[in-house]
Amino acid sequence: MNTDCIDPIVGGILAGWRYDISGIAAAMRGDYEDHLATCEHCRARQRFHRRIDIGLLVLTSLSAAVFMGAFVAIWYFATHFGLRHSFAFELLAAGGFGISVAMAIMVGITTPAPLVVKRAARQKARLVHDRLPEEIRSRIPEEVRARIAGEPPQ
Repeated sequence: MNTDCIDPIVGGILAGWRYDISGIAAAMRGDYEDHLATCEHCRARQRFHRRIDIGLLVLTSLSAAVFMGAFVAIWYFATHFGLRHSFAFELLAAGGFGISVAMAIMVGITTPAPLVVKRAARQKARLVHDRLPEEIRSRIPEEVRARIAGEPPQ
């Protein structure tokens, strides 16, 4: 299997953007989408970068949950067992939670990870919807069917 990019100029541009073309105009996106569709090297690099982005989003979210759990545990033990000097630990846990939430927001804003997750969820919803019996599928409101299909809301 060839691991080189089929068009190094376009591949270099995509690499500079971390293979994220979601922010460019639809008129300009065509050539880059075509390149990603035909170049296995760039498509593999794009998947790698999206895995990193989603991993960062999951990691920062888990970090926030752990800090929140630590804050609750410290507060619980301090109030029920009368631990002294727990206020500093509560502040540290609350600060860690705040920093983790801020980092999760920054990752969500600066990477296309939320769009990738949304696209994957929509694809899975389409698969589930297509496998439903017709009697159940007919009960689903038209608005929900349009969202699953990816059509813009009216």
